[in-house]
Amino acid sequence: MRHVRRIRPWPIFNFGRLPKKLAIDQARRRSLYELFEDVLKFPTLFKGPTTILSPRHIPLLLLRAVRVLAREGVGGLKRRLASKIHAGYEYLEWIERYDNLSDADRGAITKHIEALSYRPVISVIMPTYNSPEKWLRLALDSARKQLYPNWELCVADDASSKPHVRNILQEYQNADSRIRVTYRRANGHIAAASNSALEIATGEFIALLDHDDELSEHALYMVAAELNRCPDADLIYSDEDKIDEKGRRYDAYFKPDWNPDLFLCQNFISHLGVYRTAIVRELGGFREGYEGSQDWDLAMRVSERIGSDRIRHIPHMLYHWRAIRGSAARGAAEKRYTSTAQRRTLESHFDRVGQKVTVLPGASEYWRIKYPLSASPLVTLIIPTRDGFELLHRCIESIFHKTTYKNLELMIVDNQSKDPATLKYFATLERERGVRLLRYDAPFNFSALNNFAVQHARGEIIGFINNDLEVITPDWLEEMVGHAVRPEIGAVGAILYYPNDTIQHAGVTLGLNGNPGVAGHRYHKQPRGYAGQVCRGQLCQNLSAVTAACLVVCREVFEAVGGFNEAELAIAFNDVDLCLRIAEKGYRNLWTPYAEFYHHESATRGHEDTPEKQSRFQRECDYMRRRWGDLLANDPAYNPNLTLDGSSFSLAFPPRVKRPWLRAS
Repeated sequence: MRHVRRIRPWPIFNFGRLPKKLAIDQARRRSLYELFEDVLKFPTLFKGPTTILSPRHIPLLLLRAVRVLAREGVGGLKRRLASKIHAGYEYLEWIERYDNLSDADRGAITKHIEALSYRPVISVIMPTYNSPEKWLRLALDSARKQLYPNWELCVADDASSKPHVRNILQEYQNADSRIRVTYRRANGHIAAASNSALEIATGEFIALLDHDDELSEHALYMVAAELNRCPDADLIYSDEDKIDEKGRRYDAYFKPDWNPDLFLCQNFISHLGVYRTAIVRELGGFREGYEGSQDWDLAMRVSERIGSDRIRHIPHMLYHWRAIRGSAARGAAEKRYTSTAQRRTLESHFDRVGQKVTVLPGASEYWRIKYPLSASPLVTLIIPTRDGFELLHRCIESIFHKTTYKNLELMIVDNQSKDPATLKYFATLERERGVRLLRYDAPFNFSALNNFAVQHARGEIIGFINNDLEVITPDWLEEMVGHAVRPEIGAVGAILYYPNDTIQHAGVTLGLNGNPGVAGHRYHKQPRGYAGQVCRGQLCQNLSAVTAACLVVCREVFEAVGGFNEAELAIAFNDVDLCLRIAEKGYRNLWTPYAEFYHHESATRGHEDTPEKQSRFQRECDYMRRRWGDLLANDPAYNPNLTLDGSSFSLAFPPRVKRPWLRAS
C-alpha cells in the first residue's frame, strides 16, 4: 500500500472527492476503504496480482470502482469486490485439492508412460531474447521436470545482447542432452526465432513455450496420453492460467472443446498448443509480419488444413502464462502492436477461404466478425400467443418500429385467445399491418403449434419469437440471419435480459442446474454487460443449444431434422432437443451477443406450479436423459472443471475430468 498512498488519485480512494450524488457517510467510507485495502492485497483483482499492479494502474482501478458505485451503489460495489476475492480464493482452494500431483500420482504416471504403445518425441519450441534470468531458468526447469521423457527442448536465441542468456542456455544444454540451442546472428523477432527453433526440431510434434512461462510437470505426458487415444490428432490444446512474479496462479481459462466461431474472436488455443510438425513445415512455419499474433496465425492456418475431428482439447491446466510487466498475459495493451497483427491474421484467413466479412473490434481486446448479407431472404417470424395484449403489443410494435430488416413476414399463432383487446388487436394487425394470423385451437403445445406455423410460413428463414420479447438492437435480424445463412450454421440464438437489465439468457449449457440437470441458461441473472470467463459473455461462439424464445434457423435445416418434438417435449426442453438434433446432422449452433432483447419470461404461460405440470415436466426431463445420455454431462461448449450444480462457469468441486493415469492403474 505504500506506493498507492503516494499517487495523486489516493484521495478518491478515501472517497473524499466523490460527487455529491455519491456522497456516503464516514462509516461507509471506512468500510469501503478497508475493503479496497484487502482487494489490493489479493492476487486476482482486475486480471492481475498486487505484485504487478503498479501505481499507474491505480487510477484506472479507482475509476472503474467509482463507475460501479454510481451505477450500483455501495452495496453493488461491495458485492463486485467480494465476488472477485471469493473467486480468487476459490481457485486457490481448487488448485490445492485437484491440481497438485502426489508422489502416488507421479508413480502411476510413470507406469502409464511405460505402458503406452505410442511414445512420440515432442519438440518444445522456445524462442528467447534478453530473457530475465529468473524467468528463463523457471521456463527451462519446467521443461526438464517433465514426467514424460520423450521430449527435446529446441531453443532459438534471437541475438540477445545480454550475456547471461547464452551462459544460461549453455549451462542447461550441458546438463541435459535433450536441450538443443541455436543462436541467431541477427535479431528477427519472435516469428523468425520460432522458425529457427523449428528448423532444429526432430520430434513428430511441436509444443510452444514462451521464454518466461511454465509447463505443468505432467503437460507432455497428457499430450502423449491423448495421442494414444486419438493418434490422428494434428492439433492439441489445453486449459491455461496465469502466474505472477511470486508463483501465484490466477485467472484460469477452462476452455471449450473446438469452437470455430469463438476461435474467430479470440485465440483460445494459445497455451498449451501442440502441432504435428510435418503440417507446420508444409505451411511454412511461423509467418513474419504477424508478430504478436504469430501463434494465432499458425493455429488458423493449421485448422484450415485439417478436419475438426483432428483438433483435440485436454481439459487440464497444463500451462502457466507469466504475467509480468510487458507480457501479453497482462492484456493486449502491454504489446500494442498485437492488435494490428490480430486483425491481419483474421483478414488473411477470410481471404484464403474466400469469404467476405467485416472484421470489427469486439469486447476487450477480442474481435467481432460481421457477415454481410448479399441478399435479404424472406424471414417468417412466428409469434405464438394466448391473450396477453400488453405483452404482445409491445413485442409487435418493437419489431415494427425498431427492426431495420425489411423483408419479413409476421405470423401470429393464436392459441385460444379470448381477451377482447387481444382479438381487436389481431384484427387491426391483419387489416392494417399485413400480419398473418393462424388459429391453433388445441391445448398449449409449444412444439406442435410452432411446427404447425412453419407449415404455413412463406419464408426460407424461420424466426421463433416469444410474445413477451421486446427488441433492443435494431439490426438484430441482420445479425442473426447473417449467421443462419452460413452453410455450416444451424440454430442462431440471441441474448435476452430481464426488464431490470440482468441476463435471462446468454445461451444454454447442457447438464446445468443439478436436478433436473438437463440444461440451464449461462450467466443467468448477471448484470447486463457481464463479460464472463475471458469475455465469453460478449463474443459470438458455438453452443450446444440456444433458447427458442428467440431462435433463427433456415427452414431447410429445421425441416431436415423434423422440427420440434411435439410428442415427447410439448413444453420444456424442445428447443434444446431441436438444437442437439441439428448438431447431430453436422451443423454448428451459434449464439450472438449482438442481437439483444428484453424478455418478460413466460408471462402468459405461467409456471410449473401444479401436480399435472410438474409430472409432465418430469416426463420431459426423463425423455431428455434417455435420448441424449452422457452428452448432458459433457457439453463440448463448457468444461468438466466447471460446475453443473451452481452458477454457470463456477468451479466444480470435484471436477469431472478423467485422469488417464488413474484409469490405467
